[in-house]
Amino acid sequence: MELVVVDSYRELSLWAANRVADLIRRKPNAVLGLATGSTPLGLYEELVRRHREEGLDFSQVTTFNLDEYLGLPPDHPASYHYFMRENLFAHINVRPGAVHIPSGVAADIEQECIRYEEAIRQAGGIDLQILGIGRNGHIGFNEPGTPFDSRTHVVDLAEDTRRANARFFNSIDEVPRRAVTMGIATIMEAREILLLASGPEKAWAVARTLEGEVTPEVPASVLQRHPRVFVVADRGAAAQVKKLAG
Repeated sequence: MELVVVDSYRELSLWAANRVADLIRRKPNAVLGLATGSTPLGLYEELVRRHREEGLDFSQVTTFNLDEYLGLPPDHPASYHYFMRENLFAHINVRPGAVHIPSGVAADIEQECIRYEEAIRQAGGIDLQILGIGRNGHIGFNEPGTPFDSRTHVVDLAEDTRRANARFFNSIDEVPRRAVTMGIATIMEAREILLLASGPEKAWAVARTLEGEVTPEVPASVLQRHPRVFVVADRGAAAQVKKLAG
């Protein structure tokens, strides 16, 4: 794992955008794994700018999102289908058929999980997976205790996760209690992983991910076993990393 410490959220977003853009220019048909939440918003904003002003071409790119809330239709303002459309897909030239997000309203959700795994396999696997990190160390919606061999599956969301995401809803009562997410084994099969972390509230999780025991109780700690991971953190998020302090 390589830690990249930056001075600001803007710098974090630019570093990540450079990595994504370099991959697309090198491999126009790249397969991207994408995340939602507030952390990657700056990345997506910069990718949109580069598409509009510099001609960054997404026409051959394929995307797979990490997760979706169970029970939210794609047009719900808090769904991740809506989030991705509003913040990225509507503003670049990605083909609609090349965009993949788990369905939160599939009639057979277990079959949807199997279908999603197969779609990733058919696409040749993920070249670059973007991750955020939860305050409890979750990646995707893989909460503490998730087995490392898990594939795309349905999860019960921790209350801490629901509280953290309540800002996207009118109240915490509206936050779904379940979601469908790529599993940890699925994430670990990406050829490269880029984990973004911003703010002091992520400091505990970042330190445990980089320097703690590899344990399902801190799901992101499994990234220590991946051959190519970049953790890009601002100074607040990196504040508890011991090797920086000493």
